[in-house]
Amino acid sequence: MEMWLDIFLRGILIGLVVSMFSIGPVGVLCVQRTLSKGQRSGFFSGLGAATADTIYAMVAYFAIAFVHGIIEQNQLVLKIIGGVLVIGVGLYIFLQNPVVQIRRNRAGKVCLWRDYLSIFLFTIANPAITLVFVGLFAMFGISNNAGYINGLAMLAGVLAGAAAWWLVFTLGLNIFRKRFRPRYLLWMNRIAGVVVVLLGLVVIFSSIFNFHLDEFIPK
Repeated sequence: MEMWLDIFLRGILIGLVVSMFSIGPVGVLCVQRTLSKGQRSGFFSGLGAATADTIYAMVAYFAIAFVHGIIEQNQLVLKIIGGVLVIGVGLYIFLQNPVVQIRRNRAGKVCLWRDYLSIFLFTIANPAITLVFVGLFAMFGISNNAGYINGLAMLAGVLAGAAAWWLVFTLGLNIFRKRFRPRYLLWMNRIAGVVVVLLGLVVIFSSIFNFHLDEFIPK
């Protein structure tokens, strides 16, 4: 097997891993949009996250030494900014009316590019993802000494793997979408909004007071 193909396949696995375990605001948003606006909206939202992840994979591959220093020096500020953004998104979800979204969807007024761009900007605001890719590169035996061609093959694999996950995930979730009545979707919005706000608060308080959730888990 040629080296670029081997690295491409490893990139697919990395993209799948990053997307499958993005259980956080992005995952909640994609679930909420799939149920209230349809599979295409959920997929394009996930695709926005996949694009941002690929950009950070590129940064981790080609410029990790430089970026690592910036992230380490500004970690507290970056986490607080990210937490505030998460809280803002959570409040926006909480205040949304799913009935209006359903009517827009039926009228063909859903803007897929806006769904894509909003999640892309939301994900790109978290540069700490770069460090996740550094760990995954080490796990899958990918080194930045492999060269530009192999690096591009790896990035293409990351994007393909992430996009494949969001496609399968939203297609599966869409199967259950017809069972949700507007009243259920309203509660889905409320619950999703509260969850996202809580996640944002956890990020901010854990950064300021320097504690980790695993310290409170009995062993």
